[in-house]
Order: sequence, then C-alpha cells, then structure tokens
Amino acid sequence: MFGKKLIMVAVAGATLVGPVTAQDVRSRAVEDLLRSAELQLAASAYKVDMMAPTLLQVGSMLRAAAPVLDATQLSVQAMASSLALMGVGLTGWGRGLVVHREMWFPQDTADAVYRRARTAFNARQYQDAIDLFRQVRENYADSQYRARAMYYEAFALSRLNSEESYRQALDLLRSYREQFSQSMSADYYSLYSRIQGQLARLGDTEAAAAVAERAAQLEARRRTTGDTLRAAQMEARRLVMPQGDEDDVRMQALSALAQMDAESAMPILRDVLANKDTSRVRLRRRALMIVAQKRAEGREDILIDAARNDPDLGVREQAVQGLSMVRTDRAVAALDSILQSATEESLQHRVLIALSQHRGDEAGEILMRFAQRSDVSTELRKQAVQWLGRRRDAAPFLRDYYHRLDDVELKEQILIGMSRNRDEESADFLLGIAGDESEDMKLRSRALYWLGRMRGIEQDIYALYDQVSETELKGQLISVYGQRGRGDSLAVDKLIEIVRNETDQDRRSQAIFWLGQTGSARAAEVLREIINRD
Repeated sequence: MFGKKLIMVAVAGATLVGPVTAQDVRSRAVEDLLRSAELQLAASAYKVDMMAPTLLQVGSMLRAAAPVLDATQLSVQAMASSLALMGVGLTGWGRGLVVHREMWFPQDTADAVYRRARTAFNARQYQDAIDLFRQVRENYADSQYRARAMYYEAFALSRLNSEESYRQALDLLRSYREQFSQSMSADYYSLYSRIQGQLARLGDTEAAAAVAERAAQLEARRRTTGDTLRAAQMEARRLVMPQGDEDDVRMQALSALAQMDAESAMPILRDVLANKDTSRVRLRRRALMIVAQKRAEGREDILIDAARNDPDLGVREQAVQGLSMVRTDRAVAALDSILQSATEESLQHRVLIALSQHRGDEAGEILMRFAQRSDVSTELRKQAVQWLGRRRDAAPFLRDYYHRLDDVELKEQILIGMSRNRDEESADFLLGIAGDESEDMKLRSRALYWLGRMRGIEQDIYALYDQVSETELKGQLISVYGQRGRGDSLAVDKLIEIVRNETDQDRRSQAIFWLGQTGSARAAEVLREIINRD
C-alpha cells in the first residue's frame, strides 16, 4: 500500500498535476509583502499631488459618474443573487462578490490529502472527493485548507443528486457558516440556493418556502434598484451642470499658481495659509502642496509652521508630507519634534514616512528611538522597523533589538528587514533563528521563508534539514528546496536525498512532488525508479 502511494505521488510530480508556482508557495508571506507595498505607496503619495490640477478636472467627471456606477453595482448584485437560484454563479462584481483564486500551502500537513481531494473532484469522482475532503475537515483541525474542504465537500455531495446528499450538503454549509462566517462569499450563497432549489423540486415544502421567500426579497430589491438607478441618473445630470461653486473657483486659481514662478506665487500662498477658518481647509491643503513643490526661500518655514500649528489635522499631515521633500537638518529636527509631541496616530504615520525619505544618520536614529517606544501602538513601531529595514546602516541595531523584544509582530518585521540585506551576516542571523528550538515556531517558519529567497547560502540551508527535528519545519524546508530546484542542482540533490532516506511518509511524498516540479533529468530518473519499483 505504501509503495502504491509513492508511485501515485511520483506520477503526480512527473506530470505536474495541480501545478504549484512560486506564487503559491509565497502565500505564507503575502500579508508581509502587502504591508510593505502599502507603506511604499504611501511614501510616494506626494508625487500624485503634483498632478492635482488635472485630477481636479477628472474628479468632477468621476463625481458625475459615481451615482450611476453605484446603482449599476446594486443591479449586478441583485442579478447575481437571482442567477444563484437558477444554479448560475456570477463572480467579480460588487463588494460582496469576489473572484476566487486557488491558493496552495505546500507546508500544510493536509496539503497532500487536499490535493488528492481536488484531483478527484475535478475528475468528477465525487464520492472519493467527499471522503478525502472529510479527512481534511475531521483530521486536520489547524489546516488552512479546512474551510475550503468543508465547502467542496458540500459541493461534491450536491453532485450526487439524491435527497439525502442534498440534506447532508445543506447541514455542512450551515456548519460552514457558523465556523467561517468571515470567509463566506457569493459562491457559498450560490451553492446554498442551488441546493435548496433542488430540494424544492423534489417536493421539500420547507425548501420551497425558503426559495419563494428569497425570490420575493429579490423582486423587492429589483424594484428598489430600479428606483435607485433612476434617481442616480437624475443626480448625474445635476452634477454635470455648471454650479458656480465659489470654492472650486478658488481651487482652480490655486492650481494656476503652481505654474507661476515662486517669487509671484509665494506671497499669495502665505496669505491663503494665514486664514485658519474651517471653510478654507481645502485651500490650505492645496496651498501646501504647491509650497512643497516650490524651491523658494521661506518654504521650510511655512511647512514647519503649518505642521506644528494649523488647527486642522489634515493640513498638518499635508505639511509633514511636504517636509519629506525638504532635505535639510532643520526639517529632520522638526519632524522629530512633531513625532515626539503628536498624539494622533495618522500624523505619526505621516512623520515616519517623511523620515524614511531622509537618508541621513539623524533620521535613522529617530526611527530607532521611535521603534523602541512602549507608549505607541505596535503598528506604528512595525512601520518604524520596516523603514529601518531599508537602511543597511540599521542592520546591527535590528539584530540586537530582535533579541530584546517579546512582541512577535515586531520580530517578524525585523526578519523581513534582514532578508532585504542579502549579506552574510543577515543570512547567518536568519539561519540562527530558524534553527533555534527555543524560538517561537511562527518566527522560525518565517525565517525559513525569507532564507529561501536569498542566494549564496546553499550549503547552510541544505544542512539545516538534518539539524531541525520539527515536522512542520522539515516540510517548509522541502518547499524551499522545491522553489530553488529549477536553478540549483544542490536543491535537486537534497530532494533526491530526502526521497531516498526520509522515513516520514508525508515528508517523503512532499519531496517526490517537488522533485517532479524541478524539471531535472536526474529527478526524472529517480521518479522512474520509484514508478518501476517492484
């Protein structure tokens, strides 16, 4: 039986059933990468401000179109629900409707079982699929596949086309709703409605009543949507008509100042910023955008004064953003002062971004001090650590700070920073964390992930497999080797070694699968040996 299973896995690896890409393997760090992208985009936000005159005109057009688009979205959502009753799924439209993309987690202990279940499901071997999905649901409580396994088990049950299987599927979907309410999507509601419709056709009065009630709701929603659409069309026509808004005229005049020379524009901008009336907030923000772009005498004074003293938080944030463009020690000192005195988290966030644009030693030291503050949120400290991770001169501080921390989230952020350096000291640091049995398992796992993206550490990372004892880490190392296998012969060697010597059946199966992904001629020979083994 064991030999048969290995042959099946080998064939799967050789023929690339259920292809796994590097993107699938990177799913463990998606959250980290998204956070990094979000902060990087925020750091570049001031560049968009330079396009403000054009954006003002575009904004007016979008405001006119927005009501129509909102009403259209409502109409499409109502249509999706109607189609669900007829067994047709519509994805990709509206806030509540999403496009699903299969994500794989090769390090997950249930990965092999879930892949076999999906293969059976795609081959329409529904009873086999049901049994395998049930194994994931019942035997792997911590698996990342558990929610999807429950959904697809219900889907497969509905394909058996019997009254009993329909009822079992509905019971399973109700359990899904109780356990994974945050993961429910249009696909869930579509499947639930379709199964109810099937039961109604078989004479189930309760299901028929539920379908009738849902149909009535959709009809009421359709009428409401029609009224909303007509109102939106009227509003759109109203918005595109000239309104003579005096504030918009002032904004256009300010935008025109951006095209004038600094000597002519600065006195007018000073007057605008001196008027602290609440009705002039938009004007002051726009004026600060222009000031930041003018390399004129007095620019620094204006920005610092507004960042410290303007009564509107948004104006202060705009001034701080402008200071990111002023490359002087005085600007950095002002940012430090604001960071120490500010109580608004959004303003502190802007200051951190502004400091990240200054490459001098003083800006780095301010970020280091802030990262160690215990009186600010973990999220802000993580942002400071992230910006420090982009500075090579901060690496010694981050390595030392890691061992003084108890907060797992901050430690994770330091691991990401170390992976960016791609030097020997950073690689040794990550290897030390991955191999430290006293360290948090989540952090060891993340250290392994980032190590897998580094080059020049081949001997160390391949030796690590025999040094760790935890099954989870061994599984992740196999995934790392699989990622590197197409361009690294040492990775292929290590996978072959694991296939031949590993005693754990799941780990050996995982190594066989990844060996098939490498495309190596030596890998093909090993797979042939396994398939032809008596």
